[in-house]
Amino acid sequence: MNNKSFVLHPNWLRRAGLRLAQAAALALVVALAMPARAADGRAVKTRVPPAYPEIAKRMRISGMVRLAVTVDPEGKVTDVKPLSGNTMLSIAASEAVRKWRFEPGSESTEEIALNFSL
Repeated sequence: MNNKSFVLHPNWLRRAGLRLAQAAALALVVALAMPARAADGRAVKTRVPPAYPEIAKRMRISGMVRLAVTVDPEGKVTDVKPLSGNTMLSIAASEAVRKWRFEPGSESTEEIALNFSL
């Protein structure tokens, strides 16, 4: 039986601390590179509900529509891009969200999810 004892290198703790500091610095750089955004997004002042398309009702189409909405500093919606969801429902959602008004602030892009259910 080979009886080798385990010996720690004297610089082990220093190297471990250095690697931990490097990992923390990398995490900080990544966090600062991400766009700043409030946890719950920009507050909506006026919300217009989407009209459920009649053809979608007849076809019993329902589901979630996600939109990327660009809002100017005055709170007006300047651009709407569908991210996911049924095309018929996303058109109705986009038309409604274009009428929304947000709280004033800097220009931002908000992600909005609207649920269409029968």
